[in-house]
Amino acid sequence: MKKIRAAVVGYGNIGKYTMEALVEAPDFEIAGVVRRRGAEDLPKELEGYKVVKDIRELEAVDVAILATPTRSVEAYAKDILALGINTVDSFDIHTKIVELRRTLDAAAKAGNAVSIISAGWDPGSDSVVRTLMESLAPKGISYTNFGPGRSMGHSVCVRSKAGVKDALSMTIPVGQGIHRRMVYVELEDGANLDEVTAAIKADPYFASDETHVFQVDSVDALNDVGHGVNLVRKGVSGQTHNQLFEFNMKINNPALTAQVLVNVARASMRQQPGCYTMIEIPVIDLLPGNREEIVGHLV
Repeated sequence: MKKIRAAVVGYGNIGKYTMEALVEAPDFEIAGVVRRRGAEDLPKELEGYKVVKDIRELEAVDVAILATPTRSVEAYAKDILALGINTVDSFDIHTKIVELRRTLDAAAKAGNAVSIISAGWDPGSDSVVRTLMESLAPKGISYTNFGPGRSMGHSVCVRSKAGVKDALSMTIPVGQGIHRRMVYVELEDGANLDEVTAAIKADPYFASDETHVFQVDSVDALNDVGHGVNLVRKGVSGQTHNQLFEFNMKINNPALTAQVLVNVARASMRQQPGCYTMIEIPVIDLLPGNREEIVGHLV
């Protein structure tokens, strides 16, 4: 069976874990890695792989896994979809997902390709769980409680602010879907904490949550990639009240994000051209192997 040729675009935390997930996937082969510095200062673990600055330098790529910051996703995806290559990403600004889906749907269809967006664990696999819960109790209330743990998207956002050398954003669940953001920043010489704090709190990533910003000597001394989620729905099935569903997990954040990205990269090969979120994809398409055997194993 011909293996799916995947390129990893970006090589930060998610990119590294994506490579590991691809190595373990029986139906994939790694076409190469795209990074801004190309093969310059190549990490030892990338020796033996083709590392380039532009995906056009790679051969026969079926799908590009975008392990880039969220705010770079749209530009990368448009460029790659135009080449007829599928894209998957973990875009995580919830309020912008519908808009991105509309934009990339047009780009994907124009390139006769498939784009699957917001495919991390939230948004992503948690979105699938929320959808299932709501179908089981159509009337009711759902709560998504994150953490405590490090938010990669929020941390990247803070690091992009002027004067910030390094940053860690921790998500602390208050309850009933309400969260507190605890942000720890290591500042550049001469940077003003009040100005940095104002810039962070004004960003859409943080504007809706209670946010506290602290200056620290070393972010690395605090860093931990653990995270988690508690999903709860209380509602009504038919006319029967007091149905209560709960889902919990404790995770290594970038490792799970990477695994989801590889799963949807596989699923992208089974969809018609266009842009999709995870709740629009048959869950069986996330798994390798024969469909009938999967049904026999899991149903």
